[in-house]
Amino acid sequence: MSAKAFPLDLRLCQVLGLAGTATLALGGETAGALPARELLAPSSAHAVLGLVGVYFGLVLLTAAWILLGRLVRSLDPPTPRALVLVLVVWAAPLLIAPPLFSRDVYSYLAQGAMVDAHLDVYAHGPAMLGGPLAAEVAPLWQHTGAPYGPVFLALAAALSALTRGTLSAGLVGMKCVALFGVALMTATMPRLARHSGADPGAALWLGVLNPLVLLHLVAGAHNDAIMLGLLGVGLVAALGRRPMPGAVLVTLAALVKAPAALGLVAIVVLQLRAGRRPVPALLTTGAASAVTTVAATAVAGTGYGWIAALKTPVSAHNWALTSLLGRATRALLEEFDSDLAPLAIPAWHILGLVVTVVLLVAIWWRLRPRPVYALGLSLATVAAFGPAIRPWYALWGLFLIAAAAPDTLIRHRMAAVAGVLALAVLPDGGPVDGGRLLLAVSGGVLAVVVLWQAHLAAQAPTALGRTA
Repeated sequence: MSAKAFPLDLRLCQVLGLAGTATLALGGETAGALPARELLAPSSAHAVLGLVGVYFGLVLLTAAWILLGRLVRSLDPPTPRALVLVLVVWAAPLLIAPPLFSRDVYSYLAQGAMVDAHLDVYAHGPAMLGGPLAAEVAPLWQHTGAPYGPVFLALAAALSALTRGTLSAGLVGMKCVALFGVALMTATMPRLARHSGADPGAALWLGVLNPLVLLHLVAGAHNDAIMLGLLGVGLVAALGRRPMPGAVLVTLAALVKAPAALGLVAIVVLQLRAGRRPVPALLTTGAASAVTTVAATAVAGTGYGWIAALKTPVSAHNWALTSLLGRATRALLEEFDSDLAPLAIPAWHILGLVVTVVLLVAIWWRLRPRPVYALGLSLATVAAFGPAIRPWYALWGLFLIAAAAPDTLIRHRMAAVAGVLALAVLPDGGPVDGGRLLLAVSGGVLAVVVLWQAHLAAQAPTALGRTA
């Protein structure tokens, strides 16, 4: 699509992206991660049309994002405020859509209800709760404890008490929590970019407007949004020479999801850059984090079981790199009747942990002058080599890499990763099979055909003008 065929103005990007998210939301009404009583058979006509519609809309949204990226890199780029307006326009249809691309939001609601009912959410899965909320949780997670920290579980419990366990109100509430996290990400991104010497508009485009944020944080209501939002606010505070509030906020982010704890390394490094001695920087940051952890856990009343429950996201069929290699190794050893076959997956997980630690040390050693960028690469490393991965985990690193990447090549590569991962999950969050994969591809191809026809239609008047 040439710039002449599609004039790179902001209104075109807004309209095309809005058409994409509106189609996504409409398709999600029959093909999304619906409540159990509303689920349709995947072969039903409505579910088929919904699945095609979701991927049609996803390609339109991705095209709008690519065009917006060209506009951001043009000689007359939109202001950060204008980009925030684009985000609002694109996100609006997804706020009223059913959950998309994951059923995790139902787990959040059930876990919040468990905390509200004084059940040990780390020792028991939602099956212990019973009732309609627990019935919505995917079978894989019915008997597993929550891997989330007390801050998020306290939010979920408060929401459960406020909505009295009503599913529809709970879903709206969880989307509001996720939207608040995205708002914090949006507010902090320009400041992080300026501190890192990056263009705020380009950072917003890559780190907040990318399809993964819209699909998984807005439409999917994942708690990664509130983790990243708190992490961003904490880093902004530390960059503004307020390390202790920064350490508190980063700890709160880690008490939503544990990977954010790496932000404390950035807090210490920022203090060292400001001339503080290492021992006081470490002690004060550690003390602020410890006090925050104890206070938050006491307020939430959940205890410290989340430390032991951090292995919860590891499932037998997860497609993390170490899990895939572990399963392949186990299959090979089983062919030779080796007694080592059961050890293959745990061994690869341990190797992944070792590789992660080595890479983290190397990253911080080489990039100490760029702590925000180092933190982004560190979180990306944890996501890539950890024992579990989901498409939205890529946002852990992408958010900060967008703010601090030193060159455009890295940004282009991260944009490509985001674009590919946006296509990786079906809208109901279920496993992929051949038939539904074909329908998804059909929806995407149909969108490409429509965009190409629009391209030709836009070129036609220009060609006629030249002939005249």
